[in-house]
Amino acid sequence: MSSRRSRSSEITGDEINDFVGKIQELIPKTSFGSSARASTSNILKEACKYMKSLHREVDDLSEKLTEMLASLDQ
Repeated sequence: MSSRRSRSSEITGDEINDFVGKIQELIPKTSFGSSARASTSNILKEACKYMKSLHREVDDLSEKLTEMLASLDQ
């Protein structure tokens, strides 16, 4: 079996740009400062930072919920 991808399954540059644009729409505008157009690299870096901050927030809220539920059991 060949490791090459078939031509129909390759992602084009336009598709990548579309995906990056969609990612940028999901990130708060304040992450990019006053820059109207951020580079693909910066968009992906900010997306990673944003996802990490969301993960921390979920962890914090989960911990608070656990503490609240524990206090109700007492």
